[in-house]
Amino acid sequence: MTDSKVQDLQDMSDLVSLAKRRGFVFPSSEIYGGINACWDYGPLGIEVKRNIKERWWKSMTLRQDIEGLDAAILMHPRVWEASGHVDGFVDPLVDCKVCKGRFREDKLDETPCGKKPSKKAGEFSECQLTEPRQFNLMFKTHMGPLEDSSSVVYLRPETAQGIFVNFLNVQQSMRKKIPFGIAQIGKSFRNEITPGNFIFRTREFEQMEMQYFVKPGTDEDWFEKWKEIRLQWHLNNGIRASKLRFHEHGPNELAHYAKQAFDIEYELPFGWQELEGVHNRTDFDLGRHQEFSGKKLEYFDDQTKEHYLPYVVETAVGCDRSVLVVLADAYRNDGERIFLSLHPEIAPYKIAVFPLMKKPDLLEYSDKLVMDLEAKGYRVTSDESGSIGKRYRRQDEIGTPFGVTIDYDTLTDNTVTIRNRDTMEQERVSFEKVSSFIEEKIKAWKPVE
Repeated sequence: MTDSKVQDLQDMSDLVSLAKRRGFVFPSSEIYGGINACWDYGPLGIEVKRNIKERWWKSMTLRQDIEGLDAAILMHPRVWEASGHVDGFVDPLVDCKVCKGRFREDKLDETPCGKKPSKKAGEFSECQLTEPRQFNLMFKTHMGPLEDSSSVVYLRPETAQGIFVNFLNVQQSMRKKIPFGIAQIGKSFRNEITPGNFIFRTREFEQMEMQYFVKPGTDEDWFEKWKEIRLQWHLNNGIRASKLRFHEHGPNELAHYAKQAFDIEYELPFGWQELEGVHNRTDFDLGRHQEFSGKKLEYFDDQTKEHYLPYVVETAVGCDRSVLVVLADAYRNDGERIFLSLHPEIAPYKIAVFPLMKKPDLLEYSDKLVMDLEAKGYRVTSDESGSIGKRYRRQDEIGTPFGVTIDYDTLTDNTVTIRNRDTMEQERVSFEKVSSFIEEKIKAWKPVE
């Protein structure tokens, strides 16, 4: 295989098709016709997602200055008044009187009109749009037996507020000194007007957020540090540097809580899109919760004897978007096969074991190798069906980085053939050295450019 032949993902429909066919992502409630912008992760998809979450969690909590948290999805409704979500978490909504479509006014240039024959983004010449009205994106529900205004609660639109209201609980119980962070992975819900592009924008999604509390005046330095740390994390996941960039929020883009904000963007087939946000939230959130709750949320520095509200540097990445970017970035077509050049530590299976034939002596070797590899912590699959070439192709398409073939030479010289997914190169290795050989290959892995 020569790199010049390899083509990236050109059309999202190719990835959507592969994801469903191979068990990564399914439309939710598909047997009932599905439900818009909701997706189910299949056996392979949930492994990719779990691996990404584990890598994020370790990158955050395997350090002395960050603690973990798992806050409730349902919170006191005053939380969302204090955060500004009740009054300010809105999008401008317009309806088309002709095609009956509903659109975000600020995203018309990205949206195709539903009226035929025009299906191109931004073409609304045939549409008759209403005046914009504000639409709150939070999902409402009721807590308790009565459904009235006193029982209204919200499904959280972000995980960050659960961290802010627990700031002192974590700081005091864990005896943390500023600067320190609180990390959380959890579900959030937004009643998006125009969700779409597969799992890029959905109504139910998972966030990986970390709020880093710092002394005012040091916030800009910490902001720059976390920008670089977070970019490197994506690179460490095998995402190509040429597909990543920073986008700074201008004055008209900044959220109401932000002093400074950068997005880490990835170039998908439908353009550069936000993958992660790094924000300087100042003391806005702690200040608002202090005001609305009447509870002091100040930090006391026992060395300087100062009381102050910390500033917050936030890193917020969508887990589902991370899955999408990892799959999209790994998608390759070399003209003969489609393969996913996934980072080996993110791939759903690390190794596939192939007995050349369904013969008892070969199957015995195969079963022993699977057991040995699983005992060492590798997630392994075995495939005994079809020609060896077809089996290679099946594993290439789901991103399994290494294939181990047990053949008749194995019975005589105790060696196996290990095939590399990305290069298709094959090496003969002693049965006892399979694990150490693959471990070294994983350490040396680089994405296919």
